[in-house]
Amino acid sequence: MNATVYNCNVFTLQKIHNRAGNITALNNFIDLSFKIERAYYLYDVPGGEVRGGHAHKELQQLIIAASGGFDVTLDDGINRKTVSLNRPYYGLYIVPGIWRDLSNFSSGSICLVLASHKYDENDYVRDYSEFKKLRERYRR
Repeated sequence: MNATVYNCNVFTLQKIHNRAGNITALNNFIDLSFKIERAYYLYDVPGGEVRGGHAHKELQQLIIAASGGFDVTLDDGINRKTVSLNRPYYGLYIVPGIWRDLSNFSSGSICLVLASHKYDENDYVRDYSEFKKLRERYRR
């Protein structure tokens, strides 16, 4: 958990243009630094709702606004930064040990998440004060 919000970056994903529509393909270990073990998406998020609100101990993620837009606020216990995602060819890479909140979902938005591990409740840190304690332990 030595990572900071500055280890999380937005990448422009390859967009192949065709008059019939664009396509973006992602390949394990070529376009991504990890193997996709799980994919899920959030949709129909009511206005004003915040999703996320947790950190992961091991999991890496790539978050994409497949449709519409939303904000991702990243927090390493000291620094915070907010990234707005609103194009399907931008992906936000999030390293382990970063608290994240997703907010300001536009109407009809779809948040696609590609994850490095299958779901494991033990990998989650869901309490912010516990997250801060864990981060502090790793700083020593």
